[in-house]
Amino acid sequence: MRAEDAPLIRLEDYRPSDWLIDTVDLDIVLDPTQTRVRSQLQLRPNPAGHAGAPLMLDGDELTPDSILLDEVPLDPALYSLSPQGLTIHAPPVRTFSLRIETTLDPGANTKLMGLYRSSRVYCTQCEADGFRRITYFLDRPDVMSVYTVRLEAEKTQAPVLLSNGNLVAAAELPGGERHFAVWHDPHPKPAYLFALVGGKLDHVRQDYVTADGRKVELAVYVEPGKAGRAGWALDSLVRCMRWDERVFGRNYDLDVFNVVAVSDFNMGAMENKGLNIFNDKYVLADPLTASDGDYASIEAIIAHEYFHNWTGNRITCRDWFQLCLKEGLTVFRDQEFSSDERSRPVKRIADVRTLRSTQFSEDAGPLAHPVRPRAYKEINNFYTPTVYEKGAEVIRMLKVLIGEDAFARGMDLYFERCDGTAATIEEFLHCFVEASGQDLAHFARWYEQAGTPTVVASGKYDAKAKSYTLQLAQSTPATPGQSDKQPVVIPVALGLVGKGGDLPLTSISPELKAGGVVVLDQPSLSLTFTDVPEAPTPSLLRGFSAPVRLELDLGDSELLTLFTADGDSFNRWQALQTVALRALMRAGKGDMSTLDATATALAGAFSGFLADPALDPAFAAQVLRLPAPADIAREIGIDVDPDVIHGTHRRLSAAIGAALTNQLTDLRAGLTDRGPYSPAATPAGRRALRNEALGLIALGAPAEGSKLALAQFAEADNLTDRLAALAAMTLVPGAEREDLIARFGELYALEPLVLDKWLMAQALIAEDGTLARVKGLMNHPAFSLGNPNRVRGLIGGYAANLTQFNRADGEGYGFIADIVIALDRTNPQVASRLLGSFKSWRMLEPGRRTKAEAALRMVGATPNLSRDVADIAARSLA
Repeated sequence: MRAEDAPLIRLEDYRPSDWLIDTVDLDIVLDPTQTRVRSQLQLRPNPAGHAGAPLMLDGDELTPDSILLDEVPLDPALYSLSPQGLTIHAPPVRTFSLRIETTLDPGANTKLMGLYRSSRVYCTQCEADGFRRITYFLDRPDVMSVYTVRLEAEKTQAPVLLSNGNLVAAAELPGGERHFAVWHDPHPKPAYLFALVGGKLDHVRQDYVTADGRKVELAVYVEPGKAGRAGWALDSLVRCMRWDERVFGRNYDLDVFNVVAVSDFNMGAMENKGLNIFNDKYVLADPLTASDGDYASIEAIIAHEYFHNWTGNRITCRDWFQLCLKEGLTVFRDQEFSSDERSRPVKRIADVRTLRSTQFSEDAGPLAHPVRPRAYKEINNFYTPTVYEKGAEVIRMLKVLIGEDAFARGMDLYFERCDGTAATIEEFLHCFVEASGQDLAHFARWYEQAGTPTVVASGKYDAKAKSYTLQLAQSTPATPGQSDKQPVVIPVALGLVGKGGDLPLTSISPELKAGGVVVLDQPSLSLTFTDVPEAPTPSLLRGFSAPVRLELDLGDSELLTLFTADGDSFNRWQALQTVALRALMRAGKGDMSTLDATATALAGAFSGFLADPALDPAFAAQVLRLPAPADIAREIGIDVDPDVIHGTHRRLSAAIGAALTNQLTDLRAGLTDRGPYSPAATPAGRRALRNEALGLIALGAPAEGSKLALAQFAEADNLTDRLAALAAMTLVPGAEREDLIARFGELYALEPLVLDKWLMAQALIAEDGTLARVKGLMNHPAFSLGNPNRVRGLIGGYAANLTQFNRADGEGYGFIADIVIALDRTNPQVASRLLGSFKSWRMLEPGRRTKAEAALRMVGATPNLSRDVADIAARSLA
């Protein structure tokens, strides 16, 4: 089937499978080029399906060696084969067995989907549709089966044999050269959760006892010689298991829980039942090879995949349109875990930064889609920030809307009612309707309507009546396929701030709910607060209570008041972000008149803030970080000139850095750690502020910044400080920078995950020579187009470079387009994600826009594209 002929899958066309598979027995004999897979399926008609329907099993690049129905070879006249699978035209209308044998070549599987071999380790990736590359099957999430898996291999080649569930048998085979292991998972699961691993692996382990008394053996498997870097992942696993018991009442349900790290992996990690497989960058950590950000990511992603055991595995999704049901909900859960483990305000700010930079930009471009899409051609292209991050924000809004107690009751009801099922959004929401007594039909529009709503707010104070009237209005811009937008339910958490802090909230308006939440569910509303003793400044969307854009009628002076007096940490941070963003947007459009005054105002606000003896360093690091150039481009939204935006951002940052150089230098000296490195939140926060200050000094006083950066690199006992020194030096062109880049590369020549960061740091340099630098680095011994991490580091880093990807001559677009076409032949998933870098091309100024479109059309016109890349190209150009 050609990519352009791929069918459009629609939510409204869903119907249950005509057949069910109760049990799956797999016998897999591992071999680098000739792996034999024998599957024994126990099938029966689905009472909810069509009686007498043919049995249509999915298959991808498979050829059956044999097919037996009830142990009798199946007459070839009774079935047909196609590139999409195997069809048995008239199967028995009763329970029957089907045995199919196939042969695979794991070593040649460059798509990294199905069964493949990574660094001499056999592993699998089956979500969303990789199991059909292993054997013929009903490869859909609503077909849930009990699996028993026998694995066999040479002992020297694969001494470790792992699969889902509990180990029930293992032994050597006669002769002693081969061995086998049998794993049984008693919990029915869809095929996308199947996994196996075989290879030479080291591990760390720990016994764990669940809150309900089950003894569980935990283990983290890594490549030989790297067990010393697996301790943080194991520690994170223990902490998230205990947290899930305490906060959500969820206990683990098998006798073992295994995590395996592999070096070639398309995704971050995969929640296969009892056998989570991870990209090794999200498992391996020690102070010299992992940054503070890596430690935090490992903690969060270990938790995310573990939390899937209930929100994704025990309860899975009925079809892939419900993907947000498992992913958005689980992102929410891992965000809550990290907030409890670290700083809740800092975590919230970091999550909103990610949401705005990835999801808001997706919503604003041609790839916009609802949290629950209505149609797709390639499901792998919908593992997106909208499904994950916006999906999590919808869950968070639900909690704000109905309150913590009702939310907890709704989650308990969901776990109880839907356990062991493939559920839908409607079934999920109905649990909260019952728990809260509220009608959530209007709220459900968040799942169906794409786009980022804008809330416009204005207020007026009546000094004589001591009242304050707040006006709120909402609108959502048109998105592809949805031109007519309806109002959504927006919970606006708010406060009124006076000179001394928060003022009491008193109002007879029914829109004001408990906890200071106003529900905006119509195009506009007005509410009046009484007994307001002074003219207040409104603090809206506290804690970022809804994923919307906010337009305020507040001046810079009022925003600076919020920064000093607001009781909500998020809105304190947001106040200064808004001051900076407004000036940068004006400058990005050519009006530089307010930029210097804004620099003076922000430097003054920063100076007073940093002098506070009660300063929280992690929060202060977030405050010092200005909106990124990509954020400015997104907010301008039309006729964007990346060079102008970059120049104005540098000018503002440099002015602030110059004004604060002495204070920032003294601050850094006071933040130096004296003890051994720890990834814990408090020392990590101190390093974050110290390194944020270093970046500002490098821009404001380059000579002083270079001196400090070189000294920090020489003295550092951890990767975090070395990377920060490298990043600061990339801002200061010259021989010293090039020397440090070379020294860093030599120091970490044998550490691929650190070299990924080294490659990215160079790819992000905002200078004309960066494209030539990147092309040269593609010849570096550490780089390979066959490894997704290397591609994401170097090529993905370049595609994220606002000025150089968007070069005025169009060479950046052509370079990425060529890489996409080359990658598509071997790894379509990585290629399609890289092509997503063009998602904001329509907002560029006409010259760049024309060149970006030409590059996209060149990709789209390439013969024999994969469905993955063809889909992204077509949607980007639609």
